[in-house]
Amino acid sequence: QVQLVESGGGLVQAGGSLRLSCAASGRTFSNYAVGWFRQAPGKDREFVATVHWSGRSTNYADSVKGRFTISRDNTRNTAYLQMNSLKPEDTAIYYCAAGYNVATRRDAYNYWGQGTQVTVSS
Repeated sequence: QVQLVESGGGLVQAGGSLRLSCAASGRTFSNYAVGWFRQAPGKDREFVATVHWSGRSTNYADSVKGRFTISRDNTRNTAYLQMNSLKPEDTAIYYCAAGYNVATRRDAYNYWGQGTQVTVSS
């Protein structure tokens, strides 16, 4: 089992920045790819970004490319999502997830955190 806890969400004005953290405990964090997903009210949970267990490979949704950066520090058992140039449409609950493969599909991830709210005001 891997336990994941997100933090760093909050209220920010459009154009601002936030950094989300995903702290892991339990099994060896460095064995897993990490993904960030988000879910806005009334919408399906969607892929945002993912990072290989080594940190050397990343992938992003088109909607966040150039604005968001995913990273990880395996020595701290933590993954991050740096979000810049935030837009009102980025408002959602953000979830981190861990799985054995880098993927954009939700079902590729075995473990999920409880989510953290990000609200971007216009």
